[in-house]
Amino acid sequence: MDSQFWLGLLEIIGVNIVLSGDNAVVIALAARSLPQRQQRAAIVIGSGAAIVLRVILTTVTASVLALPYLKLVGALLLLWIGIQLLLPGDEDDGSAAQAAGHLMAAVRTILFADLVMSLDNVIAVAAAAHGDLVLLILGLAISIPLIVFGSTLILKLMDRFPGVIKLGAGLLGYVAGEMLLSDPMLDAYRQAAIVHGLVPWVGAGLVIAMGTWMAARINAKRRRQKAVAAGEIR
Repeated sequence: MDSQFWLGLLEIIGVNIVLSGDNAVVIALAARSLPQRQQRAAIVIGSGAAIVLRVILTTVTASVLALPYLKLVGALLLLWIGIQLLLPGDEDDGSAAQAAGHLMAAVRTILFADLVMSLDNVIAVAAAAHGDLVLLILGLAISIPLIVFGSTLILKLMDRFPGVIKLGAGLLGYVAGEMLLSDPMLDAYRQAAIVHGLVPWVGAGLVIAMGTWMAARINAKRRRQKAVAAGEIR
């Protein structure tokens, strides 16, 4: 293997680390409501499967990624994911079947979010690979432990500082705003500096506001149901 291969490998690893910060946030958000014994499994499975998805997406031509409205739809889906990640999880009855269901739901969320967010990332990764599929797979595979470490670190921060959860969800809203503006059909609007600077922050605020409001409603409903079950309210 020549020096060009090793340089390309380092470039792919570097690009993937830089572009995977928001993915690590999603993984941590999706795993935070799981029991501690399942958090590690969700992080490892989600990270590995997300890398496989990225390899597949990178083989898709840039012309497909440039389809009109593709990134617009992706941005709306990312807003929805961000809001959902702020909502309280289902109450656990302790059964093994429900625990397994929670784990798979977390993995599905990780994969879905990574699929949407990778629409922009894969172009940069493909450019670094220079058409070498072996180089691409090897570089992304080496990146898995780094993403797992980042997700684990963020998860610990969320446990210690709950406010980080809203910041993480807000980041998804911000990324959604940037993705929305990168859609080819919105070229005319992207030229306006005020729009370019404002839309990502609107996305972040929308996710935090909607997620907080919906979470409060769900928690209030659950408290009322428990009070009714306990005979405190008729």
